Amino acid sequence: MSDLDMPTQPNLVLGPENDHYWLVQRMAKATGIDLVRAANTDILTQQDWAGIVTHCRGCTWSDGCGRWLDQPDDAQRDLPKPCINRKRLAEIKAELEEL
Repeated sequence: MSDLDMPTQPNLVLGPENDHYWLVQRMAKATGIDLVRAANTDILTQQDWAGIVTHCRGCTWSDGCGRWLDQPDDAQRDLPKPCINRKRLAEIKAELEEL
């Protein structure tokens, strides 16, 4: 099972797609991850992107994530430990830095 596959859980209610799409976008921006560049260099596929957003939709920390993202901070930050996509986003960032 890949780390982007959602475990089967009965009654798992996913959050709204649009809300989590923007949470992932904001998380990438706050942590210095250029998602457009990642997509343009084939580091981030459409399937991978959809998996990241879907994974976010099933996360129980989304309220905390929103609060973390709302904290005023112009400096680039490290990915927060509770982020369900932390590992994959860190991999994308590392791959971009190798280019």
